[in-house]
Amino acid sequence: MQLFYAPDIETSNTLPEGESQHCVKVLRLNVGEIINITDGKGKLFKAEITNPHSKHCEINILESKEFPSTWGCHIEIAIAPTKNIDRIEWFAEKCVEMGIDTITPINCRYSERKEIKADRIEKVIVSAMKQSLKFTKPTLSPMVKFKDFVKQPFDGDKFIAHCHEEEKVLLRDAYKKGNNCLILIGPEGDFSEEEVSLAIENGFKPISLGESRLRTETAGMVACSTIQIINQ
Repeated sequence: MQLFYAPDIETSNTLPEGESQHCVKVLRLNVGEIINITDGKGKLFKAEITNPHSKHCEINILESKEFPSTWGCHIEIAIAPTKNIDRIEWFAEKCVEMGIDTITPINCRYSERKEIKADRIEKVIVSAMKQSLKFTKPTLSPMVKFKDFVKQPFDGDKFIAHCHEEEKVLLRDAYKKGNNCLILIGPEGDFSEEEVSLAIENGFKPISLGESRLRTETAGMVACSTIQIINQ
């Protein structure tokens, strides 16, 4: 299935410019041909092309269906962006393919990167959503300071993955199937002891992702994969 993304398709009946160009110039689709469109809000539309313009391809919606997420809970990973932005984009791509609801970049004491270009990651998220045939676009939250983020309310299980020498349980054993979950993933230098203590004070449970020492982006992917497997 070729999937197009148009967040305002129900009100505009027009594909955005980038999607229009791909539809008309690349795929060379024409009047009367049927395409599949998602609004990124859980809906899939079957539509007929009425005006194949490369900048504003107009369509007529024939039918629509709603598709709730297959994992049945809210999955959020708050992660310290890596120095090499390509690695955090890889993390976003793979987690969207598996299924995730929210990605929140966090600024930690040992963070290698203090800011991100959100538009680049958004493009990766949209591309991965379409490629994996998801119909809800995950939210990319604005970057936030760790100390502020851990104090925000969250309705579900809260975990912090770290490498300090203290008693931790495996994520697979700490998480209960069906619960919303929020997992904190630190930078290459790990969370500071003060950050771990602050997180625990605010209801986060320390967890392990296994015996291997993982890179930041790998740890984020493993965390997402673990929750997905449990919820299948």
